Amino acid sequence: MKKFLLLGAIAMLAILPAKAQRDKFIFTPQWTAQAQFAGYYIAKDKGFYKETGLDVEIVHPSATETPMSRIRKNKSQATTIQLCEAMQIIDDGIPLVNILQTSMNSAIVIVSRRDEDPLKQKGMKVGIWSAGFAQLAICMSIKDHLNYEWIRFATNINLFISGAIDATIAMSYNEYYQLAQASVKLTNKNVYRFCDHGYNVQEDGVYMTRDYYMKHKDQARRFAEASKKGWEYAANNPKEALDIVMKYVSRDHIGTNRVIQELMLNEILRLMVDRESKKREYRLRPDMVKQASYLMHQNQMLSRKITYEELLAQ
Repeated sequence: MKKFLLLGAIAMLAILPAKAQRDKFIFTPQWTAQAQFAGYYIAKDKGFYKETGLDVEIVHPSATETPMSRIRKNKSQATTIQLCEAMQIIDDGIPLVNILQTSMNSAIVIVSRRDEDPLKQKGMKVGIWSAGFAQLAICMSIKDHLNYEWIRFATNINLFISGAIDATIAMSYNEYYQLAQASVKLTNKNVYRFCDHGYNVQEDGVYMTRDYYMKHKDQARRFAEASKKGWEYAANNPKEALDIVMKYVSRDHIGTNRVIQELMLNEILRLMVDRESKKREYRLRPDMVKQASYLMHQNQMLSRKITYEELLAQ
């Protein structure tokens, strides 16, 4: 009898690892560790991914390897991409699928010097990210015949602070607060918010290649559901969420501080709320997709219009 029980226990131990085995899933946000990605950190640290049978590793991009480079090489299964950028990638021949939309509003602003209206300074030098992210700003400048001279920068606000440029593109959750900490005067006059002027287009969403999605639909669904749970937890527990964010920031030696990250988290959560429904909807809006596609195609950033249906996980 004892021998039988011992053999049974050994058999049970042998099958436990198989049951506990989880699908490996590598997720790469589009930037270094910060509160912009709080929901994903929380989903990992609170075990939400594990609950769905996923073993998620969060791997941030490096100077030599972009998120899309990792996606193309199958080193990562999903990444965060802004809607306009996702459209350009699809137009370049890489079909992408949106499995979760977090942003419901545009965060892009233009901040000009000397408390002057950016729209009244034609031909001024405007800082813009080398990595892109400002397609709608370029569309606006063309539409309004502003003739901006775009000056590329990699990151931060140094060009603007030094006086080398007249204005700079900024995210309301990031560079905007860096400018505020640097004692730059920020008013309704010298800060142009795209979301308030007919250019309110969604930004961050989670994307994967359509080929990977078609082979792993259930895995994509589980990742999206757990990530959504992480974002809801962040909204309901902002202090704990910030503690988790700072753990990742410290681990990766990111040059920031808790105050900036708290401001970022609050703004990210605000941008996730749809202006009409007043809810976090976690979905692409067809009207915003149509608007972005029209503007970018009209200004020759797309060779054709990208449709809402092309982006859907079906």
